[in-house]
Amino acid sequence: MEKIRIINLQKTFQSAGQEIHALQDINLTIAEVEFVCLLGPSGCGKSTLLNAIAGFIETSAGEVVVDGRIVDAPGPDRGVVFQEYALFPWMTVGRNVAFGLEIKGLSRRDIDERVNALLHKLNLWEFRERFPKDLSGGMKQRVAIARVLAIDSPIMLMDEPFGALDALTRRSLQKELLRIRREFCKTIIFVTHSIEEAVYLADRIVVMTYRPGTIKFEQQVALPHPRDPAGAEFNELKRKLGGLVMEEHERHAKDEMRGEG
Repeated sequence: MEKIRIINLQKTFQSAGQEIHALQDINLTIAEVEFVCLLGPSGCGKSTLLNAIAGFIETSAGEVVVDGRIVDAPGPDRGVVFQEYALFPWMTVGRNVAFGLEIKGLSRRDIDERVNALLHKLNLWEFRERFPKDLSGGMKQRVAIARVLAIDSPIMLMDEPFGALDALTRRSLQKELLRIRREFCKTIIFVTHSIEEAVYLADRIVVMTYRPGTIKFEQQVALPHPRDPAGAEFNELKRKLGGLVMEEHERHAKDEMRGEG
């Protein structure tokens, strides 16, 4: 069943008196409970596209449609997880997770029940009274994910959420995210620079071109979970996608040498 449809999407910015074409003619359909990774070099518009789906930015042309409704603002149906965690430093873990529910006006009993259940499921219960400054990067990201799950957004939009983490913590949270996706039946759009991360997580990988950002290639990933990063099929797919991303990286480098970057 179709969850998100992006139709002829374009986004242009003004910067230093110049017009920057960030996105051009993006057409993409995402099914309910599909896990889609947006992959490409810096400057290809991955985060801009995610922000358009979130309703954070106004598009220059085209539409984003979620559940049959045109997106023109942020909404509770689309939860966003950022790389920078975006936690309130003056609130405990429990209060951070409860914040969205308090804004929605739920009863204290309902808030406590939902938050406590999530803290247990995401192994955060023993940290519920701690503040963000006392947490590791991985724990902060768990709290950020729990906060999105608390408001029960059917769509999770994730902008390089594990990019700042060490390799072991990153793999641990990747596994946790796959479990969350299965258990909570979420539609996930995930921005990453990491080809291995995309192959490890996604049902489908969308490779984007360097500016203006367009869809260069779409790759279905049929490998069963759990996926083995050392496996032959995994690495064959990784090499294929790596070649596509490298083409765009080299095109970017040539533009910069000509003063067009």
